[in-house]
Amino acid sequence: MATPIEGLMNESLGKLKQMIDVNTIVGECITTTDGTTVIPVSKVAFGFGAGGSQFGAVPEGKSSEDAMFGGGCGGGVSVKPVAFLVIKNDSIRLLPVSGTVTAADKLVDMVPEVLSKLNSFIKSRKDKKKNDEQ
Repeated sequence: MATPIEGLMNESLGKLKQMIDVNTIVGECITTTDGTTVIPVSKVAFGFGAGGSQFGAVPEGKSSEDAMFGGGCGGGVSVKPVAFLVIKNDSIRLLPVSGTVTAADKLVDMVPEVLSKLNSFIKSRKDKKKNDEQ
C-alpha cells in the first residue's frame, strides 16, 4: 500500500533525475573549425529532503489513504565547472577551471608530451645506429 509521502517523494525524485543526467557532469562535445574537440567537465551536487504527517485518526472502515495528509519536500542542485578536456590531433589536455594549478596538475598534463618526445628520441637513436652500421 503506497502512502501519500511515498508518492510525493517519488514524484520529486523523478523531477530531480530528469534535471541531472550524464550530460550535466560531462557536457556535450564542442568541435571547433580547426578540428579541436572541447568537452566540459562539471561537479554536480544535489540534496533532497521530504516529510509528512497524517492528521487525526483513520475513520473506521476506511483506509489510511482517506486520512488527512500534510507534507512537503524540497531539493537543490549545484553545478560547478571543473575542467575542460581538449582533444586536438593526437594530443589530449585537461585544462582546470580553477586559478590554482598544482605541480601535480602540471606534471600529469606534461606526461603525454614527454612520452611523445621520448619516443621520437629513441626512434632517432635507432635510425642513427642503423645508418652508422651501413
